[in-house]
Amino acid sequence: MRHTLAVLVENNPGVLARVAGLFSRRGFNIDSLAVGRTENPVVSRMTIVVEGDDRVLEQVIKQLRKLVEVLKVQDVTKEEHVDRELALLKVSADPSRRAEVIQIVEIFRAHIVDIGRKTMIVEVTGDEGKVNALENALKPFGVKELVRTGKVAMLRGTKDITMNGKEAAE
Repeated sequence: MRHTLAVLVENNPGVLARVAGLFSRRGFNIDSLAVGRTENPVVSRMTIVVEGDDRVLEQVIKQLRKLVEVLKVQDVTKEEHVDRELALLKVSADPSRRAEVIQIVEIFRAHIVDIGRKTMIVEVTGDEGKVNALENALKPFGVKELVRTGKVAMLRGTKDITMNGKEAAE
């Protein structure tokens, strides 16, 4: 089973390397990783997707909590949450086939962000299923290049990930 972890960390140099090193040393595979600063500039938030059973998840969470810079770890997989990915796809699209590509892009409510002589770059935001579906729909035209961000996730409603009383220094 895939688990989505929301991890608050101190916004210091090397924190990402220490978290990635932890996964590497323990033999855990990261399916997806996204990191960015939060509303508090001294705190960053990582969204980590990891594959494994409950035992693996428990070990990952315990190991993360041992790192000094980790402020909070929460598995949001079973909580109501919103998640998104961003992808850019460079698609072969000579002028005779552009209308077909544009039609598919509109169906997925994606955007064309660049047009070359024989290519188009498409931007799509959505859950993993939407991004996969658009990629599959564009494959017949020739996907020349693809880049995806990691998943980002946020709990719905009034729930949020807090630091359990730990205050980040400003």
